[in-house]
Amino acid sequence: MSGGLRKLGQVTVLAHETDDEFLLKAEPHRRELLAHCYRMTGSLHDAEDLVQETYLRAWKAYGGFKGQSSLRTWLYRIATNTCLTALDSRQRRPLPTGLGAPSSDPVDDITARDEVPWLEPLPDQYDDPTDPSTIVASRESVRLAFVAALQHLSPRQRAVLVLREVLQWKAAEVADAIGSSTAAVNSLLQRARAQLDAAGPSQDDQLQPPDSPEAQDLLTRYIAAFESYDIDKLVELFTADAVWEMPPFDGWYQGPENIVLLSKTHCPAERAGDMRFIRTTANGQPAAALYIINRETGVHEPLQMHVMSVRPDGISHVVAFHMSSFETFGLPASL
Repeated sequence: MSGGLRKLGQVTVLAHETDDEFLLKAEPHRRELLAHCYRMTGSLHDAEDLVQETYLRAWKAYGGFKGQSSLRTWLYRIATNTCLTALDSRQRRPLPTGLGAPSSDPVDDITARDEVPWLEPLPDQYDDPTDPSTIVASRESVRLAFVAALQHLSPRQRAVLVLREVLQWKAAEVADAIGSSTAAVNSLLQRARAQLDAAGPSQDDQLQPPDSPEAQDLLTRYIAAFESYDIDKLVELFTADAVWEMPPFDGWYQGPENIVLLSKTHCPAERAGDMRFIRTTANGQPAAALYIINRETGVHEPLQMHVMSVRPDGISHVVAFHMSSFETFGLPASL
């Protein structure tokens, strides 16, 4: 048997012919497995680590893989159980709206809570299905509202809901994957659905895809309002019930007037040109990376990733994630 060194993700291993076969067959599933682990954890960084652990476990066990299921299904089983083990010792990842507090006054002080493990955005490059027929379903399954709603569930409820309703597995397949009974899986799914309903709507059928003309037009006008520092223009872009939140700050704000007042009160920009944006997508939604001027250097530096929910009548939700780097989105370190 021939040998040599191979790279498995970020880990170098001693490889044989079976390892080459495993890598050739398993690697095409890496992106979808990362999206799966992201749905389970709400964190891109955790998901990357868990996918790496999944591949290491699968590589070690590949000699015993008998082909009773597809390799893809086998990898999902390993990934799911890897996530369940990890989630035993981790807190859920909320958005500010998920903390249970009422909406905030936009002129009050804002409070950063860095100790909270906040939900993170997912660059769309990590969930890029090659089959066009799966694109819509894939986008919906990583939308922020859905992933945030999953955080209200126990890890096993999360696993059952994702495997049954996102991946469309049969109850018996899920039971076999997580070491449970079909009856227990059906009970977990029923409770998971009830908790999602109680947590609020996790999906909005009216949301426009990021490449739709409506979404692109609103994104253009949104960016123009901020870059020209014409904040009052934002009132025209938001729906009447629009919500704004910006983790790690724990407040959330509702209504166009409150969102505009918040921007005027707490935005670090002072004039036109202080803010610059790059259009992108995240979580299957339109997004914009905000760079803010550093007055000492004259360079625009990363500040926030704005992920938007767009309906036919306007922008209904913005989550402005504070970020010191846009490296995971493939965007420049500064402008």
